[in-house]
Amino acid sequence: MKIAVNTRLLLKNRLEGIGRVTYEIIRRLVEQHPEDEFIFCFDRSYDEEFIFGKNVTPIVISPPSRHPFLWYLWFEQSLPRALKKHQPDVFYSPDGYCSINLKCPTVMVTHDLAHLHYPKEIPFLVRKYYDHYVPKYLKKSDQVISVSHATKEDIIAQYHLPSEKISVVHNGNRDGFSKIKKEQRQATRAKYSHGCKYFFYLGAVHPRKNLERLIMGFDLFKQTSGSDIKLLIGGRLAWQTDTVQRIFEQSVHKADIKFLGFIPEEDLSALMGSALAMVYVSLFEGFGLPILEAMYAEVPVITSSVSAMPEVAGDAALLVDPLSVGDLVLAMEKIYEDKTLRKELVEKGKLQREKFNWDQSAEKTYTILKEVVSKK
Repeated sequence: MKIAVNTRLLLKNRLEGIGRVTYEIIRRLVEQHPEDEFIFCFDRSYDEEFIFGKNVTPIVISPPSRHPFLWYLWFEQSLPRALKKHQPDVFYSPDGYCSINLKCPTVMVTHDLAHLHYPKEIPFLVRKYYDHYVPKYLKKSDQVISVSHATKEDIIAQYHLPSEKISVVHNGNRDGFSKIKKEQRQATRAKYSHGCKYFFYLGAVHPRKNLERLIMGFDLFKQTSGSDIKLLIGGRLAWQTDTVQRIFEQSVHKADIKFLGFIPEEDLSALMGSALAMVYVSLFEGFGLPILEAMYAEVPVITSSVSAMPEVAGDAALLVDPLSVGDLVLAMEKIYEDKTLRKELVEKGKLQREKFNWDQSAEKTYTILKEVVSKK
């Protein structure tokens, strides 16, 4: 097969969320199928680390697509024009976008429908673009991959796609997350939290991630527990962060809260593995990779009882109502006070994490690509 791949989110030192999913899947596709040819479609200069084999032909297609007008130009004009020369058998787009004008079969990954559930938290032009193009993309795609059963059911409910057109391929865990030694944990806490235990959040900072309530809950937890525990927030500031910053400034215990910004790969495993617990109480997720990463780091998890997060967490996390600060405080208190509970959650996490594997996900993806090509 000749497989064209949308690789525009493969950015050196900036692999976040969907970019990470793209990396993990296509690296395996290239390595496991040297008999196939892959056309990697970048929208800017690329790093050689993303050219995973001799069977990859990278092409750079202008313009860089980081704005709705540029998305249209890239997907509907530049991409079809560039791929006309290569004549791929199938186009695989792992970032939720595809091309209406592309003539070859298409497999697109949909991660979530957050733009429908939280429209006010998305910039106006971006929301308008999604409202117009997402239903067209779903109709255009020969097969849609969703990253969770929750997302699949959401697509069916919102856009009335037939169930058989949607395949569930879960995300997996990236390399590097594992239980760390006591000495490394002590060194990490000395570096980041003055030697104290800490709750850890990992992800972008924007309204849907619910950091306002996380900070408020942490503030109340500190008042009731009197502990020296800290809150570390790992992730870049994305958009609409004014409320988060205001709540932070009003926090009685803001000296115990630290925004780390984007965390380099070499520091991430130690930060996760040294946490007392990972707290991920997002309002809505299509999957929730940090939940799985915490399980591999053998760290207890507090997460939300909504959307796909219970699907990922199973019985290996404390589930809370993300709208209830009281629920969050209670969960923090349980984790802080109950060592037996922490151990139980870690042991359950060891079992739950086995359900999610990048090798299996890549294999399922390849099977879908082959079936789409064979039908055409």
